[in-house]
Amino acid sequence: MSKKMILGIVLVVTIVLLGVNFGQYLTLENAKAQQAVLNDYIDSNFIAAAAIYFVAYVMITAFSIPGAAVVTLLGAALFGFWNSLLLVSFASAIGATLAFLSSRYLLRDWIQTKFGDKLATINKGVEKDGAFYLFSLRLIPVFPFFLINLLMGLTPMSVSRYYITSQIGMLPGTAVFLNAGTQLAEIDSLSGIVSPSVLLSFALLGVFPIIAKWLMNKFRSAPVAE
Repeated sequence: MSKKMILGIVLVVTIVLLGVNFGQYLTLENAKAQQAVLNDYIDSNFIAAAAIYFVAYVMITAFSIPGAAVVTLLGAALFGFWNSLLLVSFASAIGATLAFLSSRYLLRDWIQTKFGDKLATINKGVEKDGAFYLFSLRLIPVFPFFLINLLMGLTPMSVSRYYITSQIGMLPGTAVFLNAGTQLAEIDSLSGIVSPSVLLSFALLGVFPIIAKWLMNKFRSAPVAE
């Protein structure tokens, strides 16, 4: 028996055992109960809860820790749309700027060695379009989020311009994502997953990059007034 087959069997057995032992907790009812507990805590300690969430989000973004999407949806479910939009918008921009600064002052040599080919593309884009190039990357991420932060740190762009452009560029996508999170938080049964509001929210997640790309192309092709 090959090692891959043995590992596969072990994985299947582990999943089955976890399902048997913990399946009772992995239910929508239990998730809603935990959400209710957290909501009660937030209602009583809003400033502390918001501060903890904000700092955690900054760290997740700054250190490129996986799970930002889940934490974003969680923020929408716990804090509501407008509060989470404020928290996530500033936290993601600050975290991205910290990564930008670490790239510029601490990781320059490593990044140039590791991502030299992609850096050439970024430099060319910044040289041609300046901050608008960063704005387009935030709106339609051609490169992964963490890589944009690191590569932009090696360009001549100022920190203030990077921060402002990043926050504005990420805002539409953040709003669409948080809207989906608030809709998920309203689900009381599995049938709610196929409700029109939830389906529309996730449809927006899917079509937003397409719409954004179309708008960016229209903007780029528009004649420049002399």
